[in-house]
Amino acid sequence: MAAIMQMTCFILVLFCILLESKASNFSKRHEFFDVILNEDYDPRIPPMHDGNPVLNTIQLYILGIDSISDSTMDFKMSFFLRQRWYDDRLAYAERFNFSKVELDNRVMSKVWIPDLYIKNEKKSEVHAVTVPNKLMHLYPDGLVVYSMRVTGTFSCQMYLQKYPLDQQTCSMQMESFGYSTDTLTFQWNDVPLLTKPNLTLPQFSIGHVTNHTCDITYSNVTFTCLGIDIEMSRSYGYYIIQVYVPSFLIVCLSWVSFWLNIDAVPARISLGLLTVLTMTTQSSGARATLPRVSYIKAIDVWMATCLLFVFTALIEFSIVNVKARVQQRRLSLNKLPLLIHNKEEANVENPEITKKSRDNARRVDKISRILFPTAFFGFNIIYWTVYVLWIPENQLHN
Repeated sequence: MAAIMQMTCFILVLFCILLESKASNFSKRHEFFDVILNEDYDPRIPPMHDGNPVLNTIQLYILGIDSISDSTMDFKMSFFLRQRWYDDRLAYAERFNFSKVELDNRVMSKVWIPDLYIKNEKKSEVHAVTVPNKLMHLYPDGLVVYSMRVTGTFSCQMYLQKYPLDQQTCSMQMESFGYSTDTLTFQWNDVPLLTKPNLTLPQFSIGHVTNHTCDITYSNVTFTCLGIDIEMSRSYGYYIIQVYVPSFLIVCLSWVSFWLNIDAVPARISLGLLTVLTMTTQSSGARATLPRVSYIKAIDVWMATCLLFVFTALIEFSIVNVKARVQQRRLSLNKLPLLIHNKEEANVENPEITKKSRDNARRVDKISRILFPTAFFGFNIIYWTVYVLWIPENQLHN
């Protein structure tokens, strides 16, 4: 019985100690905000030490690149923006024994933060479900760690000369809006960039992600700037299946006309018009999502050449048809006087002239059967060699 009483007393004493500790911790945190974030702390003034600029260390953790638009030349990306700087006014090592202090969103507005903005931003937001996705930690030596989750749409200067066999480099630049380098400077963390594992895109494969410094001067005032470059190669398997193979087959289909009889006029005309109209429709659809740029793209060269081939096949039939009838027409004109004086003699046909005309027409078809495929396959060799190996001058400069 005595042992049970001793155990009960021990538990009660321990419970009281824990309550007192929690109450003391609560009171100390309350005191921290009263002492550190008091009226003497002005969040409007940068924490410059001995006249030296505030050094803001930045790290990016890329969560995902959601989409890339060729028509509007921009990309959408989600990332964590992490910043670290020292504010001596927030150092508390001599007064409190906290390892760190985690601030609530409602208290963050009372702390000075760098005026970082993203230079090529079109539209962005800080996530706020269920609360604003921000954190701020204060450390005893005055270190401030500030992080937020951002999703935004950023402009990307694209060079589409090789589209859809192109590679693009999209950038994002972070700059101080109002503070010059005399007051605030940015620098990359020792590990500047982190990316989510298995980061993929539907139409692009992501290559190297590099960082750089891009300080810029406006009206003799230098502002700090950091940037990242994301290299992306377009996955052209979709375009091979949806654009190149169908147009290739349509061009080959136009060559069937060369094997049809020269007297099959309705069939050859229908086939020629069908292939021309199909190529025109497919060409318009392939370029519908692209911006109206002034230079020629790889897809333009392909579509224009395919359209030229099917149109030339239609013209070839016109030439064949004319050659098959030209001698007969000339003979009819020569017989016109005879029709007036001697109708029986005029109605006598010359089979040798008719056979010669048809042989000339068939010869054109036979030449076309070899010339058209040879020219088209030669164009394919040149086209794929040039656009796979060629690097545009502007991209090479970048």
